[in-house]
Amino acid sequence: MNREKYTIDASGKVLGRLAAEIALLLRGKNKQGFVPYKDEGDFVTVKNAKDVKVSGRKMDQKIYYHYTGYTGGLRRTPIKRMLQNKPTEILKKAVYRMLPDNKLRDKMIKRLKFED
Repeated sequence: MNREKYTIDASGKVLGRLAAEIALLLRGKNKQGFVPYKDEGDFVTVKNAKDVKVSGRKMDQKIYYHYTGYTGGLRRTPIKRMLQNKPTEILKKAVYRMLPDNKLRDKMIKRLKFED
């Protein structure tokens, strides 16, 4: 199995469409011998993740949730603040949620790298 390396420039691209394209490459669905139970995806490097666009009114309305496990520990982070503090996390979360929920998902997401 030979894994190829792809470099994607995220500047000006819409978040969801870019995440779908990256998930397809990480999973290996673009290869001829694709089978869902094998991890034969490629390496993907994303440049300029901070310049990704979000469509519609998501910039004002979308909120990421994280529960700490303690009482009253639900943390809400708007997408505006995430873009300022951790712009790569937005794209990583979107790609992670587009990958299948199985044992291979953690291996696939490790092949996603970011350059800034």
